Amino acid sequence: MVALVALIIWPLCLRAAGLYRPQRQKSAGDEVFGVFKATVVAGLLLVAITYFVREDRYSRGALLIFTALAFIGVGSMRFLFKEVLQALRRRGFNLRYVLVLGSGRLARQVLEQIEVHRELGFRPVGCLSLARARVGQRVDGIEVIGTVRELRDVLTRQQVDQVLVALPSRSFHRLPRIMEICADTTVDVKLVPDVYQYATLFGGLEEFGGLPIVNLQSVGVTGINALAKRAFDVIVSALFLLFLSPLMLLVAAIVKLSSAGSVFYRQERVGLDGKPFWMLKFRTMRDGAEEAGPRFAEPGDPRVTPFGALLRRTSIDELPQLINVLAGDMSVVGPRPERPVFIDQFRRHIPRYQLRHMVKSGMTGWAQIHGLRGQTSIEKRVEYDLYYIEHWSLLLDLRILARTLAGGFLSRNAY
Repeated sequence: MVALVALIIWPLCLRAAGLYRPQRQKSAGDEVFGVFKATVVAGLLLVAITYFVREDRYSRGALLIFTALAFIGVGSMRFLFKEVLQALRRRGFNLRYVLVLGSGRLARQVLEQIEVHRELGFRPVGCLSLARARVGQRVDGIEVIGTVRELRDVLTRQQVDQVLVALPSRSFHRLPRIMEICADTTVDVKLVPDVYQYATLFGGLEEFGGLPIVNLQSVGVTGINALAKRAFDVIVSALFLLFLSPLMLLVAAIVKLSSAGSVFYRQERVGLDGKPFWMLKFRTMRDGAEEAGPRFAEPGDPRVTPFGALLRRTSIDELPQLINVLAGDMSVVGPRPERPVFIDQFRRHIPRYQLRHMVKSGMTGWAQIHGLRGQTSIEKRVEYDLYYIEHWSLLLDLRILARTLAGGFLSRNAY
């Protein structure tokens, strides 16, 4: 009886999760996560149903083990199958041929993504331009083979599986005619919204009472994700403070004995929602070194003590920020906080700079593990920080922390 119920529940849950539909655009990790969610739901349903079925042969523990094994089996099979498919697609098998409508900026972005993700198995057959003058030219290496007016003829003579509409918003009046032509064929039609050029963070499609809405900007990590990130921060910071306390006490003693001044250096930084806080570091500069005003660190900085230079090069001077993390001012992972005086300069010249403050500042981050420390490009750092915010997950935090512990503390740009 229980086996029969399982045979019914599992396919229904996998179907509800969309795992029986083509998943070409999704990665192997996305598919395994889909299997995980479907398996958890199926397992809970199975336990709930069997609560009313008194069969001594099956204990609840056995059902939980069955659920775990089902996830491992189905997830592994899906992952392996996806990897094999993607390897075949990179070699030119199992392809879907794409016709791109457009020859401007948006079409170029689409073609760049198709080239970057060759494992998805999309191959462009050409572009159709709005202007006759563009015919024969190339967009990111792909030839413009005609105009949008010639769409019907191109679909007739070319093998096309999918039409990607990448036209500027001012040309959307052409969509009814395009759809009329495509409705007379069996091709898939997908629209790349031109409004995404205005998107900042978490741009995407949402639904409001059945009405599709394009989300151009949203807040950072919220709700249950914020609670999970805070729990991660508290656990990690508490453990590190416990295990590193002997080292921190030793460093504090050397800082105090090697030069006049306090052990800690408190510096005003800007964190979540643009609110200031006092960030802690071991003092690495001579007492009164910033009386002339704040400035960026530079190689051979005369303000830095000999022991302070060592602390900076190894990033040990950053360890007191674990106290900031435990207090809730910072996170273990996130965009590095900056001083208010510099932020006033950056936000005037760097678009979207202020969006970095949608999450708590971090001791380490996506930009830092890619070598963007010290006197490196601020624009590039902002780009990496916004990528982190939009793609945040606990798994990404663990990955960044692991990379930092494996060598990210040492940097030629730390001085």
